[in-house]
Amino acid sequence: MAFPQAFLDELIARSDIVDVVGSYVQLTRKGANLFGLCPFHSEKTGSFSVSPDKQIYYCFGCKKGGGVVNFIMEEENLTFPDAVRFLAKRAGMEVPEEEGDREAGRRRQRLLDLNRDAARFYYQLLQQPEGRAVQDYLDKRQIKKSTAVKFGMGASPDAWDVLLTAMTKKGYTKSELLEAGLVVQNKNGGLYDKFRNRLMLPVIDTKGDVVAFGSRVLDKSEPKYMNSSETPVYSKRRVLYGLNLAKKTKRPNIILCEGNLDIVTLHQAGFDNAVASMGTALTVEQTRLLSRFTKELVLCYDNDNAGRIATERALQILNDSEFSVKVLQLPRRLVDGEYVKQDADDFIKFQGPDAFERLLSGSENGVEFRMAQVAGKYDLANDEARVAYCEEISQLLATLPNAVEQEIYTVRAAEAARITPEAMKLEVQRAFKRRAAKERKAELRKELNPAAQAQPKERAFRYENLRSAKAEEGILRLLSMDNSLFPPEPPLKEADFSSPLLGRAYALLWQAKEEGRTVPFTILSEHLGQEEMSHVTSICQQPESLRNRQQALADYIRIVKTEADKRAGGANIDPLLAATEKYKDKKGTGGKQHG
Repeated sequence: MAFPQAFLDELIARSDIVDVVGSYVQLTRKGANLFGLCPFHSEKTGSFSVSPDKQIYYCFGCKKGGGVVNFIMEEENLTFPDAVRFLAKRAGMEVPEEEGDREAGRRRQRLLDLNRDAARFYYQLLQQPEGRAVQDYLDKRQIKKSTAVKFGMGASPDAWDVLLTAMTKKGYTKSELLEAGLVVQNKNGGLYDKFRNRLMLPVIDTKGDVVAFGSRVLDKSEPKYMNSSETPVYSKRRVLYGLNLAKKTKRPNIILCEGNLDIVTLHQAGFDNAVASMGTALTVEQTRLLSRFTKELVLCYDNDNAGRIATERALQILNDSEFSVKVLQLPRRLVDGEYVKQDADDFIKFQGPDAFERLLSGSENGVEFRMAQVAGKYDLANDEARVAYCEEISQLLATLPNAVEQEIYTVRAAEAARITPEAMKLEVQRAFKRRAAKERKAELRKELNPAAQAQPKERAFRYENLRSAKAEEGILRLLSMDNSLFPPEPPLKEADFSSPLLGRAYALLWQAKEEGRTVPFTILSEHLGQEEMSHVTSICQQPESLRNRQQALADYIRIVKTEADKRAGGANIDPLLAATEKYKDKKGTGGKQHG
């Protein structure tokens, strides 16, 4: 929505970016800026900067940036209007709403109300004869009634339109049921319940809202597990099943598992710190969510190949993060003479909570897990295999940033390979040198290609005319730094800019100037996407001398005009003169070449 200018300016004035960001990130002053660990990606060394003067943030690691509204949009997963409302509530300000925006807010709330009523409907069915099959399944899985109540479990009957009928009777429309993902439309346009003959598991976010549903079939039909699709109130990348309960745990860590029923069993067994992702591998968004409640994670995925891959991917995401990470590997279980995989649910049932507690206490860290995975590839009784193992494990050890950690695991690797620690250290040093040399070569290639260096990282924002674009960047940087630099009239048109994004940002800055806005980044946040905003922020946070600011701005404007004329095919240059000059240059009689 288009909020009144005066309201936005007052809101931004009351929402100092240092105070807002400081409520999420621990910041330390370094010179004019403040730095901390980025909340948007995992890191151990703070590359996230906040500028009190410019009222912007920027991460030199993940390249995300913007103003205070952008920060809330990214951190809280909100649209621009909702981020403004969030900040207004924080500042104790009343939001002047337009009818269309009030309607959007009502629509979102209707979906949440619908999910809540659907969850109640499923829950009530579980208590009735229609839910007997689901209750029998829970009894078979040894899930107590008190646990089912705690998780708000329910039953969907083996029927086509029971929920559809019940919810429309409560006043919800068919379009709302479709938007919430609770019903499905067939080829003929008819609607039917998405979840049928299933155990229903409402997904509740950390605010207490029912945002989606997970489910488990009662027979052998497929799919065994079915979750809600993405909706306006649900993104599976940003939600963890059970976190609404696990956030209250007194335990020092949070356990990450694969399945929803694993979480139910673990909570019932006293491990109220367990959560699961919703049918997807661990995401960066989920790690950001977890960082609000813990700094120690335990990965407890299934002990099959898929589980090992999921563990490795999670370790890559968590590598160089603020989290202390451990891996709990569940042993295989002997069944009819064969060892079969088991998940956390199986282990608790067959081995008991005490055995799981012992495993939890003795869980290995991420490095130990990865070393075990490498060792498992080789027959270390074979000399050739030992050589190959040493080569691969040295590459892993060379990536460890901590010298003490590297020393400890190098000795362990040497013991596994049955060689001396000194020999393994030499291998690790060689691997480190090879890795460093490879990185230096890559860096050198970049340095030898300054044009590539100057290009934005995002392909969508690559510059066609680098000379003009660098001048365009300078114009944006100066105008955002010093409001007094704006000439009486715009010296350039948006179309003069070679970069469409930079031209749009320039036009928006002029609009902010004409509207008398004191913080131009507010209007940029309102009209630019998050990636676009990050790119503009990366430009504005770069150093720019203000000593000769007027002359610098004039030079930048001249370059942009010159390059715009060239793109226009020399429309402002006498074509006869241009042809003559080209002829002279070709014959070598024109003296110095013109650039």
